[in-house]
Amino acid sequence: MHKFEDEDTGEILNTNIACILFDAEKCRCKQYEVRFEQVPDCMNIRQMTDAEIKWLPETCAYRLTFEGKPLLDWHPLNSGTSQSVIDAGISMHERCVSELDVSENKWPEHIILPAGDISG
Repeated sequence: MHKFEDEDTGEILNTNIACILFDAEKCRCKQYEVRFEQVPDCMNIRQMTDAEIKWLPETCAYRLTFEGKPLLDWHPLNSGTSQSVIDAGISMHERCVSELDVSENKWPEHIILPAGDISG
């Protein structure tokens, strides 16, 4: 999902606007292996700095591991299924729009909740 950083407060704001490679039905990248060639500003989790980690949702396994926190019960690594994320209500499954469907000047209208809190 695309995000903004409030220049005044530094707060990270989520939108419901998905990358062009996001498959909303499966909740995953359509072209994961070549995503950096297709979307040059795609963030590489394995190369993130400490400051960039804050761009990940507070429930993200990479962020939780980085912060030394346990994964939540619904996480697929605990539950054994990706459906548990949808069942927990924190997935963007059927809750997003493609960036191709929203003009960039309308993106601020798609801010949903602060990063890490997509449960509402």
